[in-house]
Amino acid sequence: MADFSNFLPDTAFALDVAAQDWREAITLAGNELVDAGFTTDEYTTQMIETVEKLGPYMVITPGLALAHARPSDAVLHTGLSWVRLSTPVEFGSKANDPVSLVIGLAGRDENEHLEIMSAIAKALMDPAKTARLAAAQTPAEIRSILES
Repeated sequence: MADFSNFLPDTAFALDVAAQDWREAITLAGNELVDAGFTTDEYTTQMIETVEKLGPYMVITPGLALAHARPSDAVLHTGLSWVRLSTPVEFGSKANDPVSLVIGLAGRDENEHLEIMSAIAKALMDPAKTARLAAAQTPAEIRSILES
């Protein structure tokens, strides 16, 4: 299992924040990636453009969007952001809307991108774990659940 403390520092969390729509939700996730030193603002723009071009495929399970774009020069370090919305928003995914958790994913290269994506997917496939994550109150508690 991945050591999430390296990829998901306290500065990459925004818990119970409001977003008006999916663009703002992705922007919040992007801002956290920037604040943690993982990306530049350009990566946030790339994540939004990815949804505009390809649709809401990044809404991978009910209530969860894994916001990302292809590895680029806008990615400074591989990392994650964690944005839990106070009110869910629609991404346009018939099967999995509305979204209340947006995880921002930035990978420096394809291997790191896939490695961290796989670790997150594994952690989120357990319904009991996702319920605990939804109720978690602190970054440390969320990391502990992900790593268990």
